[in-house]
Formats: sequence, C-alpha cells, structure tokens
Amino acid sequence: MNVIDELGILALSTRLQRLSEQLRKDGALLYKTYEIDFEPKWFPVIYTLHHKQPLGVVELATEIGYTHPSTISLLKELEKQKLIRSKKDKKDERKRLIQLTPKGEELIAKMQPVWQLMTQILTEVTDTENNLLKAIGEAEEKLKQQSFIQRALQAAASI
Repeated sequence: MNVIDELGILALSTRLQRLSEQLRKDGALLYKTYEIDFEPKWFPVIYTLHHKQPLGVVELATEIGYTHPSTISLLKELEKQKLIRSKKDKKDERKRLIQLTPKGEELIAKMQPVWQLMTQILTEVTDTENNLLKAIGEAEEKLKQQSFIQRALQAAASI
C-alpha cells in the first residue's frame, strides 16, 4: 500500500483522479480495440446529443455539468472531426444549436455495443449495488448545497 492509499479520505480527490485516468486510458484502448476513433473526453457531449438534440451551447454545458469554455473547447474538437455541426437558432440568431452529423450518428451506432460492454464491466467493478455511484451522487449533491471551500471556512471559523 502506498502513502496515497494510506491517507484515506484526505486523498479522496487524488484517488478519484487516479481512477478516472485509469478508466479513460482503458476506455480509449477499448475503443481502439473495436477500431473506433473516439476520445473518451468527447463522451458527455456525444452521448447527450444522442439523447437530446439540437441543444444550445449553454444548455449542453448545463446538461454535462461543464463550464462554458470547456464545452466550447470540446465542441471545436468535435466539429473538426465532423461529428457535430451547429446552426443558428431561427428564434434567436445569437444562439447556436448543436447537433450530430450523419458521421456522428454512425459513430454512435458503432459505439453502442462497446457502451454495453463498458456498462457490464463497470457494474462488476463498482459492485452490483452501484455503491460508488450512489456515494458520488450524494457527495455531489451535498457540495451543490454548500461547496467544499464554504464548508471548510465555516468549520475553521468555529475553531
């Protein structure tokens, strides 16, 4: 066991980042194994547009929980790959609506069996009860109500 593992809750962020990096790396390798040219970082945008499109940039950022600049960066990459396109909203000329291209739709069809496999493996890894997802969801909800820094400052003030 290394120092980070021994730290327990203090290393939560580090351990989640380590887990995330491992899953992204293995996810990328799995896509390559199936000869799918896809970056795991694109997943939230592609999957969201598969289920809800067209979406404005702000709505998409809200759906995936990313900042506007991060979302714009992903959209630029996906446009370069010709997986998405944007068009002006007829109701509001300032607003861009994002949707999948036919190439993006074809990609999703190729990825769906891989997503099923990933779901199966991740369910095994995280326990059939999905305790990890429940714990993450609870932590996210608590931090929405009061951020980590707010909690820390409040606790420090009472010392």
